[in-house]
Amino acid sequence: MRKLSFLIIPLALLSSYTFALEAAPKCIKVDQQQIAGLFKRWNDSLKSGDAKKVSANYLADAVLLPTISSQVRLTDTERTDYFKHFLAKKPVGKIDSRTIRIGCNKAIDIGTYTFTFKDKSTVSARYTFT
Repeated sequence: MRKLSFLIIPLALLSSYTFALEAAPKCIKVDQQQIAGLFKRWNDSLKSGDAKKVSANYLADAVLLPTISSQVRLTDTERTDYFKHFLAKKPVGKIDSRTIRIGCNKAIDIGTYTFTFKDKSTVSARYTFT
């Protein structure tokens, strides 16, 4: 029996390791240029003037901390409402500083940007896109 347990334990550990390898996600390769391109897509959607198009950039459970409002937006309806008012000012965003970090199936783009509005006023803010 003792010899059998010495054989069973390594086999159990090996099968657990193999299962973990099979269950591990495959990493999709992206580069910094692709991640930076997502801001361009978002900024282009702002230029469209369509609040629903801008809101479509966000996942259903996204949290929006708006640039010119103190009300956190948690739903698509709330985000669309915010962008209706924001887009009335005809904003165009420009990145001032940026740090992009890329991992396995995740990326984060953090920095500061400035919006210039139709009336030439500006507002600067921090951003975090994940």
